[in-house]
Amino acid sequence: MHHQPEYMLGVDIGTTSTKAVLFTTQGKVVAQHAVEYPLMCTSPGMAEQDPLLIYAAVLEAIRQAVSSSKAAAEQIALVSFSAAMHSVIAVDSEGNLLSNSITWADNRAGEWANRIRDKMDGRAIYLRTGTPIHPMSPLCKIMWLRHDQPDMFARTARFVGMKEYVFYRLFGSWLVDHSIASATGLFNLQQLDWDCGALELLGIGANQLSQLVPTTHHLSGLEPAVAQQLGLLPTTPFVIGANDGVLSNLGVNAIGPGQVAVTIGTSGAMRTVIDKPLTDPSGRTFCYALTDKHWVVGGPTNNGGSIFRWVRDELATAEAAAARDAGLDPYEALTSIAETVVAGCEGLLFHPYLAGERAPLWNADARGSFFGLAMHHRKQHMIRAALEGVIFSLYSILPAVEDLIGPTQRMMATGGFARSALWRQMMADIFNREVVVPESVESSCLGATVLGLYALGKIDSLEVIADMVGATHRHVPNPDNVALYARLWPIYSAIPQLLEQQYRQLSLFQRETAA
Repeated sequence: MHHQPEYMLGVDIGTTSTKAVLFTTQGKVVAQHAVEYPLMCTSPGMAEQDPLLIYAAVLEAIRQAVSSSKAAAEQIALVSFSAAMHSVIAVDSEGNLLSNSITWADNRAGEWANRIRDKMDGRAIYLRTGTPIHPMSPLCKIMWLRHDQPDMFARTARFVGMKEYVFYRLFGSWLVDHSIASATGLFNLQQLDWDCGALELLGIGANQLSQLVPTTHHLSGLEPAVAQQLGLLPTTPFVIGANDGVLSNLGVNAIGPGQVAVTIGTSGAMRTVIDKPLTDPSGRTFCYALTDKHWVVGGPTNNGGSIFRWVRDELATAEAAAARDAGLDPYEALTSIAETVVAGCEGLLFHPYLAGERAPLWNADARGSFFGLAMHHRKQHMIRAALEGVIFSLYSILPAVEDLIGPTQRMMATGGFARSALWRQMMADIFNREVVVPESVESSCLGATVLGLYALGKIDSLEVIADMVGATHRHVPNPDNVALYARLWPIYSAIPQLLEQQYRQLSLFQRETAA
């Protein structure tokens, strides 16, 4: 008896885990499974992962999601992929690994990023490729490999990203979608091809990179043994998909004009969708492909949930421990402490640059600070100021985005922080805009499957996502708080500019005196 396909599988290859989510074609979650893997940070600035573990995690996540759902192989219409950006893996001509996966979080290319930006026409490369010149960028990482690991560089037949490696293992060809490619710093956004100037700078040829395909490109023909292991048919189509950032916008239905998606996970980002590629003359924003008609512009911040964790572990150990003893979530306990303080913390500001900052400063030397501490401030003020600081640092990306695309309206919020009513309200008040939090937390996986339906011609527009995303929470700005934040914002935003030189001197001091 023949089943009609009823399900679609979204797979998100992330930095901490790979997650496979099985949806109905109406976007309801049927089953999901995540497999975690470690980030190797054994030397300063290093953040690598083992591609073999990640490939195994992809297979395992798919296998578990399918088997726990009890779906028959023929009921699964497609598998579509989302993946983290900026990873670099060196492979030899046989496809063997010469390096681990060097992730977006790896900072060892920092000095090269500075040189490319200041002395090697970095601005022109950015304007053509849409990826800011920063140690996260594969452009800078490959430059670093060429100079710091010349033996490996000489043996490298190809530089690929994590999703390319997975597709190579599954289908035997080296392919990269326009979306992941647009986050490499090597892809010309206007020509939809590798950028000659960037390749020349690195001394590599286009034959050392994967073949470019649209995000809607799909393959089938899994080896029967692999298909059986996964619970799929050999003929099940695999859609190459896009990067996790642009798919998250699609997954929360922030693809209309002036709609902004804000995500805060470990780090954060703000993104909006436009219909052609645009870069910022001041170099503050990224531009990544979703499809040939949908381009995402925005900016990433280094500072999100990681700041909240620092506050929990360094400022509020006793409070967090008490919460745990009472069987409560320590983060919720901290949030309720923060709620006892008025908006604006009676004039205490926190700049959350504990790990430097990306947009809009693009300054790895920036450092965090409490500013305005006075005798009347207590620990609870510091906790709230840290939360406000994360939202302020996201808000500082908005002018760069609006300079490019004009005014924005509604904001869709996702990520771990979206579970907190206090943070959502804070965001509405600091941005002075309505904030809507969609139901599906699996926005990148949902986005991947909708792109998959579009790729296979099962839908003719991405707009169907609107019917799959139920809005749950809506927050409207509180006028009193809006007024307080509006007075603090000019002070907040002036500080990083005033301290640029001191940031540099202090971070140098920290590097020299670090044990």
